[in-house]
Amino acid sequence: MEISQSVDPCTPVSCDVVTVPTRHGLEAVDILRRGVGDGVGPVLHDDGGQTLGFLVPPGTAAAWDLPGSTCTETDGRGMRLAPEPPVAGSDWLLPPGDADLATDPAVLRAALGEAARLIEAADNCQ
Repeated sequence: MEISQSVDPCTPVSCDVVTVPTRHGLEAVDILRRGVGDGVGPVLHDDGGQTLGFLVPPGTAAAWDLPGSTCTETDGRGMRLAPEPPVAGSDWLLPPGDADLATDPAVLRAALGEAARLIEAADNCQ
């Protein structure tokens, strides 16, 4: 799957958004950024610091079933990947231009699984 491409910030893009709790998402971002090959796409965080949203290719929501996360369709309402976040009350953790166009869902699923195991191990050590 080719997901790395240059996009004009004014051009609408079609994507779905996988939302996870912040701690889980931050671990996954670290895992994705350390990975070889597939990169991570833009990531949103809410102002309350409760969730992260990973932009994934359109159609991902139809098959997304990972417990502890939600995948929302944008229903073809192309977001604009401008420096300003597309959702009120949010900001970019990884802004467009610093990231691939979207995160590969299979790669994200693996990173979220690894992140969950790391968090569980850390919590069991306390």
